[in-house]
Amino acid sequence: MSGQQHRKPYFTRQEWSWAFYDWGNSAYALTIMAGFFPVFFKEYWGAGLSASESTFHLGVANSIASLVIVLLAPVLGAIADCMGKRKSFLLCFAFLGIVMTAMLPMVEQGNWWLAAAVYVVASIGFSGSVSFYDSLIVLVTQPSRLDLISAVGYALGYLGGGLLFSINVWMTLSPHTFGLADASEAIRVSFVTVALWWAIFLLPLVFFVKEKDGHGKSVGASVSAGLQQLRDTFHEVRRLRQVFIFLCAYWLYIDGVDTIVRMAVDYGMALGFPSNSLIVALLITQFVGFPSAIAFGYLGKRHGPKTGIYIAIAVYIAVVFWASRMEEVIEFYAMAIVIGLVQGGIQSLSRSLYARIVPVEKSGEFFGFYNMLGKFAAVLGPVMVGWVSVVTGDPRQSMLSLLFLFVLGGWLLTKVDVEKGSIAARAL
Repeated sequence: MSGQQHRKPYFTRQEWSWAFYDWGNSAYALTIMAGFFPVFFKEYWGAGLSASESTFHLGVANSIASLVIVLLAPVLGAIADCMGKRKSFLLCFAFLGIVMTAMLPMVEQGNWWLAAAVYVVASIGFSGSVSFYDSLIVLVTQPSRLDLISAVGYALGYLGGGLLFSINVWMTLSPHTFGLADASEAIRVSFVTVALWWAIFLLPLVFFVKEKDGHGKSVGASVSAGLQQLRDTFHEVRRLRQVFIFLCAYWLYIDGVDTIVRMAVDYGMALGFPSNSLIVALLITQFVGFPSAIAFGYLGKRHGPKTGIYIAIAVYIAVVFWASRMEEVIEFYAMAIVIGLVQGGIQSLSRSLYARIVPVEKSGEFFGFYNMLGKFAAVLGPVMVGWVSVVTGDPRQSMLSLLFLFVLGGWLLTKVDVEKGSIAARAL
């Protein structure tokens, strides 16, 4: 066959292996964080609590997990950069999340505080692994492909997470088909399937994603150097004007996005909608999100990531108004479709825009800041929604508070010059 030209694959093995981690860990984000945990927490572990009390406790649990990542991510990112161990840190956090997820079925009914504690630790594992996963994108692909590869990761996350979630929903709607006693047992089994799914699809990243060695320093020296690098990066973020402005914008608008993701099912239940209907709506979001994330990737490649983010923010503003006036469960289905059209887009294009304007050799540290701000937003958002719901007794009012975040975040994004940011990052 000499003389024949062999076409290079459109996606490299490293790109696929990196992206498939999203396929695996998205099962936690969907089945646990957005889907079954809020339902099970309110109806099983939180039996005896009022709807407002369970909403508040769930919001606090999400905020504690996010706060821990806020404190850890930048420091560990700096250390991982010095040691060349981004992947190792990812694996440690992923293992923590997988083990804690598998332990959720062991928590007994009514024991809401223990369920919340296990969930907090599992969420720390999930969020910590995502921080290092994000930072690896600059090592697995070329700058010109960042929008596309970032979008492929989110698209596979929607498809993989949605596939397992559809099986889990089937288990809860028809437990006897799977030899289970009832929906409660089906949900507990679903938690175990998430842990297994997450672990299996972590393996391609383990075997095929390569990372350059660090500077040959000991652990102690790397910690010291990492902390010094972190202090330096605080100053660099302030000097890199485009990075600083973007992080401020991202902190605001992603607060609204993450709060909607984490609290949507709880909000629907507070309005009196059946939990099964809300879970099915989440499933719809996943399968709409798969092609939409890919479409946003091509949109970012052709027109720039900012354009796609603007479109998504405008849609979220409309969604917030709509949600505050929602009356029928059919509207929740329709809103799920609309959110699915933009959710993956705003996440993937934010990641790829940021990757354009940060130094490659310090990606772990800079993405630590990125995830720190994203998780700090998730500290405030859920607590704000829960607090407004308790104070007013009307969950609809809590949704309207998210408008400020989307509007101000979108306005700050207009001040970001991506080309100037890229030039400044390469100059460091």
